[in-house]
Amino acid sequence: MRQRNKVSGEPSTSSGEIEGSTDAKEGLKSEIRVEAPKRSGYVMLALFGLMMYSSWTVYYYQYLVLPVPKTADQAGKRGFSEFEAMEHVKALAGLGPHPVGSTALDRALLYVLVAAEKIKNTSHWEVDVEVEEFHVNDGANRLQGGLFRGKTLIYADLDHILLRITPKFAAEAKDNSILVSSHIDSVFSTGGAGDCSSCVAVMLELARGVSQWAHSFKSSVIFLLNTGEEEGLNGAHSFITQHPWSETVRVAIDLEAMGIGGTSGIFQAGPHPWAFEKFASVAKYPSGNIMGQDLFSSGFIISATDFQVYKDAAGLSGLDFAYSDNTAVYHTKNDKVELLKPGSLQHLGENMLAFLLEAASSPSLAKDNGHEAAAHTDQDSAIYFDILGTYMVVYRQHFANMLHSSVLMQSLLIWIMSLVMGGYVATISLALSCLSVILMWVLSIGFSVLVAFILPILSLAPVPYIASPWLVVGLFGFPSLLGALTGQHLGFVLLRKNLFHTYTKEKRTSFPSSQASLAMLEAERWHFKAGTMQWLIILMLSHYYKVGSSYIPLLWLVTPSFSYGLLEATLSPIRLPKPLKIATLLIALSVPMVASAGAIVRVIGVLIGTAVRFDRDPGATPEWLVNVIVSVVVAAVVCLTMVYLLSYLHLSGAKKPIILVSCFLFGLSLAAIVSNTVPSYTEETARALNVVHVVDTMESHGKVEDYTSYVSLFSFTPGNLEREVQQIKESFECGRQKPVDFVTFSMKYGCWTSNDSESGWNPSEVPALKIKHDSKVDERVTEVSIDTKGSTRWSLAVNTDLISDFEFRVSSDEEKLVPAGEKSSIGGWHVIQFSGGRNAPRKFDLTLEWVKNITHSSGQASQDKKKYLVKLRTDIDRVTPQVERVLKKLPFWCSLFGKSTSPFTLAFLSAIPIEF
Repeated sequence: MRQRNKVSGEPSTSSGEIEGSTDAKEGLKSEIRVEAPKRSGYVMLALFGLMMYSSWTVYYYQYLVLPVPKTADQAGKRGFSEFEAMEHVKALAGLGPHPVGSTALDRALLYVLVAAEKIKNTSHWEVDVEVEEFHVNDGANRLQGGLFRGKTLIYADLDHILLRITPKFAAEAKDNSILVSSHIDSVFSTGGAGDCSSCVAVMLELARGVSQWAHSFKSSVIFLLNTGEEEGLNGAHSFITQHPWSETVRVAIDLEAMGIGGTSGIFQAGPHPWAFEKFASVAKYPSGNIMGQDLFSSGFIISATDFQVYKDAAGLSGLDFAYSDNTAVYHTKNDKVELLKPGSLQHLGENMLAFLLEAASSPSLAKDNGHEAAAHTDQDSAIYFDILGTYMVVYRQHFANMLHSSVLMQSLLIWIMSLVMGGYVATISLALSCLSVILMWVLSIGFSVLVAFILPILSLAPVPYIASPWLVVGLFGFPSLLGALTGQHLGFVLLRKNLFHTYTKEKRTSFPSSQASLAMLEAERWHFKAGTMQWLIILMLSHYYKVGSSYIPLLWLVTPSFSYGLLEATLSPIRLPKPLKIATLLIALSVPMVASAGAIVRVIGVLIGTAVRFDRDPGATPEWLVNVIVSVVVAAVVCLTMVYLLSYLHLSGAKKPIILVSCFLFGLSLAAIVSNTVPSYTEETARALNVVHVVDTMESHGKVEDYTSYVSLFSFTPGNLEREVQQIKESFECGRQKPVDFVTFSMKYGCWTSNDSESGWNPSEVPALKIKHDSKVDERVTEVSIDTKGSTRWSLAVNTDLISDFEFRVSSDEEKLVPAGEKSSIGGWHVIQFSGGRNAPRKFDLTLEWVKNITHSSGQASQDKKKYLVKLRTDIDRVTPQVERVLKKLPFWCSLFGKSTSPFTLAFLSAIPIEF
């Protein structure tokens, strides 16, 4: 841009007004002629490409670069060898599915026990290694928060393997222990190479290495290899509540997997930051981000790990690690060794070994870091994130409060002073630039959500990008960009017109073209500053609600504000209107991109992967809902991260090329989906569904001839099952006309067939629910006997609209597993979930205390929407001939999905009606 000025040092107009009020300066205004500003469109296109490439590069180095696996010789006696750990993974995963109660789990326990004994026999001579088989008769987990609200989890006949490693000549070290925990059992649908044979393998190799170092420890290290985690965190709960070693635990470390392989990062920590600060100081490949913790605590991700038991039931602080690559394979057949990336175990193993050596040698490990952690306030919690997987930033909440308050106060002061000095013009300019940001958000989300609604209509699957997450960039990213650009353009036009009228009215120059150019330059500056205002508001909200991820708005506010103030004000050689410098943008984006781009990409990837199991009640959510959620998240990322870059486009010729390129890439992505060139699911990224042979006795009133049996097919992945049924060819009928109540969830949409369903099961397997006694004197009490026959995994729901309280016990034992007391409920039901080994009890007694003033009447059932007093589902891990036929014909892109609330392949449904 060329400028004509007879007097150098003319005051800047960057604040929305030309300073100076003397007659001399007023006279000079007519001499200023500002030519139309121009910025190369090619440069802007290059910047867009650079921003996208930089985001991928940050993600690549932060999450995809893994250490080289070490052999046993390279690791030595005191190091960690992935090659040795992989032998454990192959052995455990090779056993096939090994859920609680299976013979495969017995073999897995035996393998782990033999490996633990070998560690004991080869340990350092000054180290004491204790190996213990811990058997649990029974117990009840009554955690009330999150996933456990409205539930009681009962367990019986569980076995765990424990190793305690202690310096032989420091007996006091046993009084303070570090717990490292994971689970051996898998769900019934997978061998569990990632979840969590990989964790068990890392623990065994860690124990071998620690056993060569522990002679210098000041604390002991306990390795808990538990079972029952997949059925409700029962292994961790039984150890914490029943084993004497639990009283010595000061810090708990949990190893988990919500995918398979990759970097294992911290996604939950605290509440006391001691363990995390130790980890951050010594980890060789630090990985972790508090964003995951925020998502868990907010309830956005509905899940739980053993860490919740250690934190809530025992008041312990610690760390929760998880693999999160390939989230879509979680609990499916594709959780297999072949997908475990080389270097994954080495990454976690070396980090954990360094941490354990530091933490167990530290004299500061004491009770106030463990059982009394609950006494610490939120001010002591840690905010943490890693930079490119090589450095960890950690600071406490009280420092964050001071930092945020300082930044907010300074920012608000600067804005207030600017508006006071700028007067009416600055105020209106700020309002219009903020309107531009609002239009950007509205249109960006609008364009993206529109695509989200269209996708289920055009594609074969409602969520067609699960197997190829990169398609999200084309399907939602570019429409979001087009919407954001449109909103910015509309706001820019309004602001430019307002500034032009203001400058014309005040006769800032005698050249109309210069007034128009000046208005464009000022509008560009206001758009950039509106981006800082956007992040300032987000920082205010995150600071007020104490959101751990508040470091993200802090970086996206401070760095751009610094670059603008430095290059556009302080270091400007002449204070005349001119386009923003490219260097301003590059500095503005450099720090926040490096610190947050990788984590943002990872969160979107995990979100897409969880779509496989999104529909917790199959058919209960609209098919477009996942697309809408993903589209809104993508649009938000576009608006948040590109707000500064978009402000540079208005003075360039890059708008048309960007629109054309965006439309082309969107069309290409859509064509790939519609034509099925890029399939929705693959053999390695399968659709989650279940095939269950159901025997329904809920309406039979005990008459065998009235039993209803059928094979049920349903999917936790959104969408109908027409393609699958066409390939199975087993006369399935699909729809919503036959919802099935599976007690822990309801199948609102599914498929079923009654062909040849009377065989494959025996009436003697049908559970027995009987009324033993019903007392209506004073307060009504009903005694119910339960016989689950051959099932040691079942779910019982109690109608809390009619029942105020209940007690539950094993028939042969007077001790109450569930005593009377306040119990939460969801939807008017309290659910008891039971899982146990082959020797678990089958007969139980349930005492129901009715709500006061509820009487048995003929109209009660019709007046109440619920027909049942209690409902029962018993599960048997057996494949009937009918189910076997269906499983053989399932398309390759389908996989059985297991979780604690879903049934096995054979399920019996029973109930006691209200009108019993």
